[in-house]
Amino acid sequence: MIIPFLTIIYVICCVFLILVVLLQQGKSADWAGTFGGGGSQTVFGARGAGTLLSRATTVAAIVFMVLAFSLTILISRPGGSSVIRGGAAPQQTQPAPTPAPTPAPPQPVPAPATK
Repeated sequence: MIIPFLTIIYVICCVFLILVVLLQQGKSADWAGTFGGGGSQTVFGARGAGTLLSRATTVAAIVFMVLAFSLTILISRPGGSSVIRGGAAPQQTQPAPTPAPTPAPPQPVPAPATK
């Protein structure tokens, strides 16, 4: 019962994460940023205060990863629900049937002798 609920939350989180990432504007999104003209001392560009979208992206990414690991563990654990009660019985192999003997070809009947 928990797996379908977590799957629904996971799909909602995926859609939210996609939308939040697509709404963000990239750092140095102009032509100067393309060729390294950011004018900052840091490696990955100027780091200002985190916006609401960047924080929402971080939270959504963490929830996404936690749900992915949780679903993987819950689905792959042994002893989960199965359609077959008691497990599947091993198949018994039967010996191959022997072919029926082929009848002998009919013998020619000798013609009656005439005198």
